[in-house]
Amino acid sequence: MLEQTQTSTWQSKLKALGPGILMASAAVGGSHIVSSAQAGAKYGWALMGLVILANLFKYPFFRFGAEYTLETGHSLVEGYAQKGKVYLGIFFVLNVFSALVNTAGVGILCAAIIASAFPNALGLSITQWSLILIILIWAMLLFGGYKFLDGLAKWIMSALTFATVIAVIVAIIKHPEYGADFVEKTPWQMAALPFIVSLMGWMPAPIEISAINSLWTAEKGKSVNISVTDGLFDFNVGYIGTAILAIFFVAMGALIQYPTGQAVQDAGAAYIQQFVGMYASVLGDWSRILITFIAFLCIFGTVITVIDGYSRVNAESLRLLLNEEKTSQKTLHIWMTATAIIGGVIIYFFQGSVALMLRFAMIASFLTTPFFALLNYLLVTSENKHLSKWLKGLSILGLIFLFGFALFFIYAILIGKAY
Repeated sequence: MLEQTQTSTWQSKLKALGPGILMASAAVGGSHIVSSAQAGAKYGWALMGLVILANLFKYPFFRFGAEYTLETGHSLVEGYAQKGKVYLGIFFVLNVFSALVNTAGVGILCAAIIASAFPNALGLSITQWSLILIILIWAMLLFGGYKFLDGLAKWIMSALTFATVIAVIVAIIKHPEYGADFVEKTPWQMAALPFIVSLMGWMPAPIEISAINSLWTAEKGKSVNISVTDGLFDFNVGYIGTAILAIFFVAMGALIQYPTGQAVQDAGAAYIQQFVGMYASVLGDWSRILITFIAFLCIFGTVITVIDGYSRVNAESLRLLLNEEKTSQKTLHIWMTATAIIGGVIIYFFQGSVALMLRFAMIASFLTTPFFALLNYLLVTSENKHLSKWLKGLSILGLIFLFGFALFFIYAILIGKAY
């Protein structure tokens, strides 16, 4: 059970670690390996402030997922159900949409890494590799073989973090050299708006991950006594660590590729080669295979987490909507199967266009983000009348920022300026 009065010690904090780390491992994907690194490679340090703001303004809404569960013993989804079926229904529809699109997004990115490492391997296209990977992961989830790789993914994420920090430090020591014909690029123009919106869409992760994290926290509380303090420590380690890592990825792009003036490739196999090349330019060519392998396993773990996590939340949401007592394993497997199949269909529709698929997924995520954020805010503020002033203030600023940016982007589309 979740324990409210347990004294917090470093030992209890370490025991509570888990859900926040899982959340972090799910976050390191398109937002970090693609968008953050590309932001630095395309525009230098110009978008660093926006990356920090996106992480800051989303913080309360991610935190609410863990905090609500720690204080009430119920998951966010159960909280939505208590607010009413209309409330839960809105979340359910948004989450099903996000599950399908995000599965396709991370699946095709994982395939792009394979295509980068093994050009024309077995004569398969990125679309075909994507479908093979999703089928493989679906089978692993159904038969339980994912547990070993899921645990391994966390060590792999640690390795990627370590390599990125070292690469940035070495790049700073070497001092970036700008070419004689270098031309500074600015993101502050309408043409860059779709990139900026996609950058913020998955930064540091799709906001509905808060509901998945809530389920993980509730599950952790069944086996370990977790105080609110210790549970929030776990959350902060995961969230803040992920935000800091995003900053390092922007810095890597700004320090290593931006000064060269080299055009940044779209998020396909060619971009993955550029991404790996950033590490190789400061760590040496020996690191190419290692970084490619680490990046692949990191994204592979993300695909596992996305299909598993979204399916669990959707199954739980449907159970509550239908007033059923328990989510059966069969129901969960049906959700995993449906998510994998429809995610594969979406990938097939985009015919291996990694950049277009990721852009679509990230922009769709950003446009649904304000609604997920509002649902979390209304739920937590109705339950917790003593919410700290700083957290409530940051939440309101976050809602203004998220709704404002989303409305501006929609306006830009309507007048034909977002292209």
